[in-house]
Amino acid sequence: MSWLVTKYLITAAMVVLISELAKRSDKIGGLVAALPLVTILTLIWLYVEKQPTEKLANHAWYTFWYVLPTLPMFLVFPSLLIRYDFWLSLLACAILTLFCFIALSWCLQKFGINLL
Repeated sequence: MSWLVTKYLITAAMVVLISELAKRSDKIGGLVAALPLVTILTLIWLYVEKQPTEKLANHAWYTFWYVLPTLPMFLVFPSLLIRYDFWLSLLACAILTLFCFIALSWCLQKFGINLL
């Protein structure tokens, strides 16, 4: 139980650190947020918990493919936010990401990569 609490505290601290950095500097906050900290932490947790190497490798592999359809959101969100409410902009970006994911998944199937 204490291991689980430790994992939660370290992971939550990373999110708080990034949000605090973002308050002070857009550039530094964006840079740190762009780092794959959650993925690195996940890989560490999986390794420490003695998960098979294949599980760690698969996690990294799928993370790569799942990040790609999120990238357009970061380009579209700022322009939507200028014109619309925060929540509406966020919802529109979530829908855009979903469509990008479906399109990427469909394209990758032709190369034998199944994301679903």
